[in-house]
Amino acid sequence: MAKVLVVTSGKGGVGKTTTTAALGAALAQSGQNVVVVDFDVGLRNLDLVMGAERRVVFDLINVVQGVAKLPQALIRDKRLETLWLLPASQTRDKDALTDEGVGRVIDELRSRFDWILCDSPAGIERGATLAMRFADEAIIVTNPEVSSVRDSDRIIGMLDSKTVRAERGERVEKHILITRYDAGRAARGEMLNIDDILEILATPLLGIIPESQDVLKASNVGTPVTLNNADSAPARAYTDASRRLMGEEVAMVVPTERKGFMDRLLGRRAA
Repeated sequence: MAKVLVVTSGKGGVGKTTTTAALGAALAQSGQNVVVVDFDVGLRNLDLVMGAERRVVFDLINVVQGVAKLPQALIRDKRLETLWLLPASQTRDKDALTDEGVGRVIDELRSRFDWILCDSPAGIERGATLAMRFADEAIIVTNPEVSSVRDSDRIIGMLDSKTVRAERGERVEKHILITRYDAGRAARGEMLNIDDILEILATPLLGIIPESQDVLKASNVGTPVTLNNADSAPARAYTDASRRLMGEEVAMVVPTERKGFMDRLLGRRAA
């Protein structure tokens, strides 16, 4: 049965689009039929991260408004046959999206795919509420910063009150994904540590993505990080998170501080 999963956050710039692309690719690599849907109308970044920006002809709003059929707007990934993209519009107003129109598109996607990953805009405005409205599960992406975690708590409240499942008295299954985690800064008290975040949000942890230049490098070449360098630390963390989404029991790897040459040298002298 198809699962609708929203990737959301309260604060912008935490890595939702990177996460949507990375998890979508990892799920597709495991044989799942996956579509990633960009709800960030006006910005439209998911097609860039997926390397499909020049192939966009029709978009989500075209399908919602009946200008194009769903198959006309879907873009198959160049690298994975089971990975598809439904892009957002870069020029139209997000008010063009309606509950009924989005619900109809999601229902049609449910009949074609195993996973529907909705890349939500940040915050609590209409685009974000529509992205989460039909979700079965949610990934709340947060950085280890107080403002990001505080805003994530607000998003959890919305998932419990503004979705179709909430209206039926059901719950949206929620997961926390911590991105840009720097173990050294956490140890020095410059950012929240994992236990602090989980205590505040009281939501199961899906994964911890370490701070890494590999994420930026992948984004700049239009490739999900899980495809660009599968052996990199963030790619392995995202792949483990995708396996947890599919129900596998995968041990959680907490990134550790990477010591530089001088640190190691001084450490040996001290010993």
